Amino acid sequence: MCKHILNSQVSIRAPCCKQWFDCAECHAETQDHQLKKTTEMAFACKKCKKVFRKDMSNYEESDEYCPHCDNHYVIEAKTPQAVVGVEGEDARVDARMLKDERMRQDPKRSIFRPDDFSDVLD
Repeated sequence: MCKHILNSQVSIRAPCCKQWFDCAECHAETQDHQLKKTTEMAFACKKCKKVFRKDMSNYEESDEYCPHCDNHYVIEAKTPQAVVGVEGEDARVDARMLKDERMRQDPKRSIFRPDDFSDVLD
């Protein structure tokens, strides 16, 4: 699972080290060498799990689909977005930011008061 591209549809085989990666950034993080550039690339479709090759020198619009299952693998990449949140201290130490969700009980009602007949049906 790629942490750089959330909706990656294929894995790419790096021609330099013959290992499979979801994106070039995954290769750069785990390997100590540069990704070798090539015109023919090997892909593994994540939908049908089959491998295919594409010549990138004459790449056309029809080449954007897996030849085995017609999965459209060239799509706009969804990358993780930063989320703004409230950060506080440890809640076990300082619980001022936590809201008490419990409901306050009515002090007038009690199961021990004999004159409270609000729950009694007529």
